[in-house]
Amino acid sequence: MNTRKNPIQNPANFSFYSSDFNPRIPLKFHHFPFPSKSSKKLTFRFLCSSQPSDSSSNETLTLSSILHAIPNWADSVKERGMKQKRSLYDHEKWVEHRSSLRHLRHLLSSLSSRVILSLVPPVIAFTSVAVIIASYNSAVSLHWLPEFFPILRASSLPYQLAAPALALLLVFRTEASYSRYEEGRKAWTKVLAGTNDLARQVIASVGSASDVLIKKALLQYIMAFPVALKCHIIYGSDIAMDLQNLLEVDDLEVVLSSKHRPQCIINFISQSIWLLNMEDTQRQMLESKISCFHDGIGVCEQLIGIPIPLSYTRLTSRLLVLWHFTLPIILWDECHWIVVPATFVSAACLFCIEEVGVLIEEPFAMLALDELCKQVHRNIQEAMANEKRIQVQVNMKRKRHFKHSSNGWPSFSEDRELG
Repeated sequence: MNTRKNPIQNPANFSFYSSDFNPRIPLKFHHFPFPSKSSKKLTFRFLCSSQPSDSSSNETLTLSSILHAIPNWADSVKERGMKQKRSLYDHEKWVEHRSSLRHLRHLLSSLSSRVILSLVPPVIAFTSVAVIIASYNSAVSLHWLPEFFPILRASSLPYQLAAPALALLLVFRTEASYSRYEEGRKAWTKVLAGTNDLARQVIASVGSASDVLIKKALLQYIMAFPVALKCHIIYGSDIAMDLQNLLEVDDLEVVLSSKHRPQCIINFISQSIWLLNMEDTQRQMLESKISCFHDGIGVCEQLIGIPIPLSYTRLTSRLLVLWHFTLPIILWDECHWIVVPATFVSAACLFCIEEVGVLIEEPFAMLALDELCKQVHRNIQEAMANEKRIQVQVNMKRKRHFKHSSNGWPSFSEDRELG
């Protein structure tokens, strides 16, 4: 049977950051005959109440699509949050960050947290298992079932022995992810510092009138490199939109046609340096500044292409699943129906720690790269605008603070202020 598109799987049908998670289309389930042996899939038919009740408006939901509806919604929330642009912190944001009301603010914003919303599928699943086990044990205890049905219980000693191992595994997983985040941050710090340094060297060392156009183009390429690297490592970036105000049209066409855009811009920078009228020592000094760009590309591509060894990720996930599947059985004798909230709290806490580790394992979506690139652009533009003015001020200070003595040697003027 052909399955039509499921409206529940469309993220646009849901309010992602609302505290009320309800499908916008109410469903009416209709009676269906029991499937025959030749049927391969158990299907449910439903009719949208807002549509006419003709045969063309019937939609078919497979059992698989129903089970995947909530995970697909949670993944949509997560991916939407990953694409959000981060902002740099200023003094006002730091004041808010360390405010004494932060705990209340974070609690009230829980239902809009993509980390928490992404945990809805596993938390609901394991809480449902706890409800089923608690209902079964209660039915057996009340003799609603035959006596040969046993109560599901077990000693908590194995859990007490395994708890430290699970805690160490979660700590290692999170620490490994944070080390990748820190490595990505340091790599971008070097790239941005190298960009500013190379632009400063070009502005200070290139002064020939014949190099004005090459100098301007070279500074444009330098400002474009961090943007190209950002688009190279972040999925879904629009490099044409980001570079349209930095590069000329013909240069932008060459960059967009290249398979490796950051490397293409490095080639533009290198060719422009060799066209400048300067001494070989100065040219080699500018060429040496490009090495930090190659290092940044290498570190970023390794972090994107090589995750934490998958054995650790799989082991952590499997242990968490087995832990929470059996947790209601372990806690039944001591907690009885309290196993339901206990399982909910345990799954929410432990899976949240694991989820944070998975999210920061890919570090560049967590960094405010757009704001950092704009900051570099503003810095270089300001340096270009102030170049002539600074040269005039420095020359004036040189004439003001130095004078030649009678024997021809330079000396400080008497009216210079010291200290």
